[in-house]
Amino acid sequence: MALKSKVTRAKEFSFRGFNFEEIQKMSLEDFIKLLPARERRKLRRGLTEQEKIFLEKLKKSDNVRTHCRDMVIIPEMVGKTVFVHNGKDFVKVEIRPEMLGHRIGEFSQTRRFEKHSGPGVGATRSSKFVPLK
Repeated sequence: MALKSKVTRAKEFSFRGFNFEEIQKMSLEDFIKLLPARERRKLRRGLTEQEKIFLEKLKKSDNVRTHCRDMVIIPEMVGKTVFVHNGKDFVKVEIRPEMLGHRIGEFSQTRRFEKHSGPGVGATRSSKFVPLK
């Protein structure tokens, strides 16, 4: 028996059964129907003034800073670079097709993991003397 070599190829992106080219051709109303309930509700209620300003700036230039963490990623935003505020500074987020339907803030973490070592300077008197065993 001869071994067949498997050709691995990148899986083509699809969102709810539609590829990216089909999604780009859709109107915003048709795209909204594909979203989960929470995002669908947000977009049907309309964009806020800040979100409208953000989209206008995003159409003009590629790198835009924003505080609109609750903005839902729509097809016209794909391929752009956005700097999202995480409470301290702006985090660079490159929007890819896999991010459609998510909120921008999901990709800019507001909390970071802090690993603490053993007791030391500033520890209470009782916790300084931890046995080595």
